[in-house]
Amino acid sequence: MDRSQEKIKELLYDFRRYFDQLKEEGVEYAETTHLPGTGERGTGSGGHSSAAVRLRSSRKQEGVLSSGERFRALVETILKCKKCGLASTRKCVVPGEGGNKRRVLFVGEGPGAEEDRLGRPFVGRSGQLLDKILASISLSRQDIYITNIVKCRPPGNRDPQADEVIACWPYLEEQIKLLKPRVIVTLGSPAAKTLLNTNTGIGMLRGRFHDYQGTPLLPTYHPAYLLRSYTLENRKKVWEDMKMLREFLDED
Repeated sequence: MDRSQEKIKELLYDFRRYFDQLKEEGVEYAETTHLPGTGERGTGSGGHSSAAVRLRSSRKQEGVLSSGERFRALVETILKCKKCGLASTRKCVVPGEGGNKRRVLFVGEGPGAEEDRLGRPFVGRSGQLLDKILASISLSRQDIYITNIVKCRPPGNRDPQADEVIACWPYLEEQIKLLKPRVIVTLGSPAAKTLLNTNTGIGMLRGRFHDYQGTPLLPTYHPAYLLRSYTLENRKKVWEDMKMLREFLDED
């Protein structure tokens, strides 16, 4: 292969990457004007041919949003939700937050008192412990996205009821679809049971990966449970689960 052929191959590769990027951003297709051949009159200076590239966005023309725009719209919908009785007792809705740099999704059961007051997930004592757990495997809030099965605080920090989970489920399902996590970590029994559609207890579920619609799912204990039962045995189990998560991330 001579140098000109190599150059053409490189250009074709660059164009493919460029158009793949445009597709991700919502561009439907790119259209170019006619490129004059040798001897044809071009529009550029000095007799050189020129081409105008017109990009058409399906997002603008057909109302199709990018994943980022869809996620922001979803958050706005969650913030206004009144689909179950929790709307009448909450102070703040807690959609979730995080950087999601490593595409790791943590899912708890529901906001607590501090989360309800501030509108942010895992900011109370459980959140402080979670930060330490993440740091133990060299992760931070910027590496993950964290949310809950229900987005409003159940009174008295009770487990979410079936009708509340059903009302909130489409929001979590759409979050998972848009975030496209490489792995999901469920914190506590309600989250694991909901996503895995099982009645098996967290003690039997943790310690291994499960499957959620093709995405690996790792159940572990909720930090609030650890605070209530801060035994060496329970801490060891969570540490084992987190090592499994770290090893999974290091495989890529």
